Amino acid sequence: MDDTDALMSIGAFARRVGLAPSALRFYDDCDVLHPAYVDDATGYRYYSPDQEDRAVLVRRLREAGMPLTDASVVLDGTREVALAILEEHARRARETAASAQSAIEEILSGLPSGAHRVTVRLDGAELASAVRQVAPAVASASAREEFPVLGCVLIEVERQEVRLVATDRYRLAVRALRPSSVEGDPCHFLVGVAELKNIASQAIRLPDIGIEVDRQGVRLHGAGASRDLPTVDETFPDYRMMLDNLPTARHRIIADRTAVRQAIAAAGHDGPLTLSADEQHLTVASRGQAVSTLAAICTGPPVRIAFDPGVLLPALDAGVGPDVLLRISSPTQPVVVRSADQGSFTTLVMPVPGEPAGE
Repeated sequence: MDDTDALMSIGAFARRVGLAPSALRFYDDCDVLHPAYVDDATGYRYYSPDQEDRAVLVRRLREAGMPLTDASVVLDGTREVALAILEEHARRARETAASAQSAIEEILSGLPSGAHRVTVRLDGAELASAVRQVAPAVASASAREEFPVLGCVLIEVERQEVRLVATDRYRLAVRALRPSSVEGDPCHFLVGVAELKNIASQAIRLPDIGIEVDRQGVRLHGAGASRDLPTVDETFPDYRMMLDNLPTARHRIIADRTAVRQAIAAAGHDGPLTLSADEQHLTVASRGQAVSTLAAICTGPPVRIAFDPGVLLPALDAGVGPDVLLRISSPTQPVVVRSADQGSFTTLVMPVPGEPAGE
């Protein structure tokens, strides 16, 4: 290509339009904003200046909380249809904001406050959010009796990142946090989920929280005091091997997260449910009967895959943002559940035996 000098790298374009590179990759996958040029040798994406207006509009729509299915119509539909969608979204947003404000004020009124500092420093609200997202992946009480380690959350401390990991063998949740400072060598330890939830409830209102790890154990510091953090002496499953060995995704489904959650909840918990996707629709079925058909952006061949709703619903609840992305390699392999709004959180969910996929 002769005019690549006029193009910008994904990093430069991301800074220019106020989007993360991970979001630009996501929008490329979703057919919302393709790069102007992709280097065949390196796979690097490049963008042209005349794509800036579209990228900024995508960002503004997403900042307004608009589902990607609606945002695509605003971007590419007629003016009349775009106005109708924007006005309806604004109405829903006003109703949601009023309900959320009341609920948040009630919650905040009962939370403690304070300040902490130590070797590893994290934002307290971010830590609390991470615990909320990974804790549902911890095993049930009955499974913990046989495998105590599945009742724990693995905390890994590295130079640039702190990770929280939990699994019950049917799903895996990984949340990465960016610490404000880290001193010392990388380490890891296990904490019981009940203890970690207790810490999260205290940390949510804190500007930062400190964790100190040494040969004597793990401690939390702050507000002029410190407390020991009980740890568990077990070997956590090798989750990295699972992530590294995931097959390439053949199917991608993007849909309104709340709508998918409501459809699955409406299907009930009496046995597996089936998700079927074609080019523009996602159908949720129970016992062979369709419960809901939702607008969706689907890439790859049509696919049908079955889940235990009791496993899939918590994965949807743990996400953030208006949309959910399902990356499926096959109806028998773990499915990646994630969001364009938070690349730092990944959930794997195991499907269950069901009807064979239609491809």
